[in-house]
Formats: sequence, C-alpha cells, structure tokens
Amino acid sequence: QVQVAESGGGLVQAGGSLRLSCDASERVLSIKSMGWYRQAPGKQRELVALISRSDGTNYADSVKGRFTISRDNAKNTVYLQMNSLKSEDSGLYYCKMVLWTTGGGTVDYWGQGTQVSVSS
Repeated sequence: QVQVAESGGGLVQAGGSLRLSCDASERVLSIKSMGWYRQAPGKQRELVALISRSDGTNYADSVKGRFTISRDNAKNTVYLQMNSLKSEDSGLYYCKMVLWTTGGGTVDYWGQGTQVSVSS
C-alpha cells in the first residue's frame, strides 16, 4: 500500500511564500499524475495544481501566476511553490497521487493534508 505524506504547511503573512512537499512511501513507476488540492472550512475540496507524467501542468485560475507545481521523478516527490499568498489561499492542502493499475485503470492515493494559514 503506497502512502503519501505532505509537509511544509504553516502560518504566513499575506504576500509571503510557502513550499509544500509531497512524498510517496516507495518508488512507484506507474504514476499517471500528482496534484495538490485544498479545502477551506465549509467549502468543497478543489484542485489547486496538477502535473502529469509528461510534465503537463494544470492550475486553478485563482493561483495562476502565483503557484508553481514541480516534481522530482527520482524521489517520487511533488512540490508546490506558493508565492504572493492571500488569505483566501488558507486551507488544508492535500496531495493526491494517481497510479495506473495493471488492468489499465487508475487508483488514487491521498495524503492526510497539511494546513496553510495566511494572515491578512
């Protein structure tokens, strides 16, 4: 069972930066994509950024130009560099890893989340 763990959250003032990291517990060869999602109190979980195996990226409109997703394939690690943070970026940030299965389907693995709090 692959486990995913996030780190790097914390409290930061508006305009500041944070870098989140997401590590897989073991080397996995069948990654389809890795992504970051966030959930604020009382709101649904939303996609923040996604990176595919071919390094294609996708960002939520609200973070374009401020956040950058990247990965280290050798370490099965994905990063989220967050700059110019706003109070509305606060929330619990989750990492999701999507793997291909031998049957051609996919399986999702989620981390437990790391809290990001931005003070205005």
